[in-house]
Amino acid sequence: MKRLVILLGLLLASVGTYAGGGHSEEGFNPGHMIFHHLLDDYQWHFATVGNKHISLYLPIIVYSPERGLSIFSSKYLIYNEHYNGYKIERSKLGKPYIVAVDENGNPLDIPVYDFSITRTVFQAILAAILLLLIMIPVARTYSRDPYSPPRSLMQRLLEPVILFIRDEVAKPTIGEKHYKFLPYLLTAFFFILTSNLLGLTPLGFNITGNISITATLTLFTFVIIHSNANKEYWKHIFNTPGVPWWLKFGLPIMPIVEIISVFSKHIALAVRLFANIFGGHMSMLSILSMIFIFGAISVIAGYGVSVITVALLIFLFFLEILVAFIQAYIFTMLSSLFIGMAVQEHH
Repeated sequence: MKRLVILLGLLLASVGTYAGGGHSEEGFNPGHMIFHHLLDDYQWHFATVGNKHISLYLPIIVYSPERGLSIFSSKYLIYNEHYNGYKIERSKLGKPYIVAVDENGNPLDIPVYDFSITRTVFQAILAAILLLLIMIPVARTYSRDPYSPPRSLMQRLLEPVILFIRDEVAKPTIGEKHYKFLPYLLTAFFFILTSNLLGLTPLGFNITGNISITATLTLFTFVIIHSNANKEYWKHIFNTPGVPWWLKFGLPIMPIVEIISVFSKHIALAVRLFANIFGGHMSMLSILSMIFIFGAISVIAGYGVSVITVALLIFLFFLEILVAFIQAYIFTMLSSLFIGMAVQEHH
């Protein structure tokens, strides 16, 4: 019962947080609310109490060849039309970006390189710090006595997962060389899992629902594969066995097909994680919007729909927890499989 009360409290906090990004003078805008939560931003918005927004304003770091480096708080751009020669513009979906302006706020056609600590970057750093705080004490315990049984609660929770990744993911797909790539696989798994779970908290922003994060993770996999690939891997791409010579050298169809296949596998790896997390959050936010849409029609309709909506959100919340683990596992498994295809000796 206590856990259910806590869960309902989290959901109600979510309602307050999400609703704050969707109200305007014309009323509730579900599209604005959904994309306000899903897209990146220069502030980390927690909640709206009355007319007051509770936010963490992140640093703006921009460089222009004509103006040099500028560093200041995003608060100045959010509450002013323009500041220090820059202002925030938004795309049709609401994604913010910075442009240079003159003293009257008119955009200038000069290049601006944005290195700002956005919400995505900040929470990626937060997830990394959280992992370090958890993993370093556990690693120190094992370094002192590798064969000792788990002592702390965190060791008891982590050891079965680490052994599962080693014995059921890395060993079967990579083989004898799995120990070389196990640190990366474990890092990717726990980083994705931590980010997924943080994104389910009312104050969280799921960074794995951002294609730039999943693409970066996939780039790490790509670099590791092709910096460790053996000659059999490259031979399969540029001199595919069992294929007529004219398809390989006369009309180089097979090498082109194989190169496209290499990139398409990694693109699919990035998009799969992004689409599942992004789609799950969009579904939850769309269902949450029903409360405010029906509430605008009638107070009774709003309360009536809210009962069904909250029950469905509780179900989806637990489903998303399961998806958080599944997607971390799938990314790790496919990365391990692709690495194994590149480093295993073929007989």
